[in-house]
Amino acid sequence: MKICFIKKVELKSIEELKKEIKEYIHYYNNERIRLNLKGKSPVQYRTLSYQNII
Repeated sequence: MKICFIKKVELKSIEELKKEIKEYIHYYNNERIRLNLKGKSPVQYRTLSYQNII
């Protein structure tokens, strides 16, 4: 997170930092595609794994 996020964003307040962190966490878990997760985001992969169990 430090390399991908903090160094690229210039923040002016704690509230802005909190907002940016929440947005980054959402991106990281829901939008970021991982090849080692079969081309899916972490949330998509976990959902798929859960559906295969049931």
